[in-house]
Amino acid sequence: MTSKEIRDLSPDEITTKIRETRESLLQLRLRKQTGQVEKTHEIRTLRKDIARLETIANQKKSAPKAA
Repeated sequence: MTSKEIRDLSPDEITTKIRETRESLLQLRLRKQTGQVEKTHEIRTLRKDIARLETIANQKKSAPKAA
């Protein structure tokens, strides 16, 4: 998910997306522990997506206060 796509989402949608991505990451980590994951790079991708989502969510929260 790109930053541009995330910026187009509403704050509620971003929160939902964070929750869904965290769930996916948890499932992927559990599958990795049992040796069922072939594409281990997906873990890194999900972590970066969560970071992007949280960063933009924080920017959207602080933007109205600054203006």
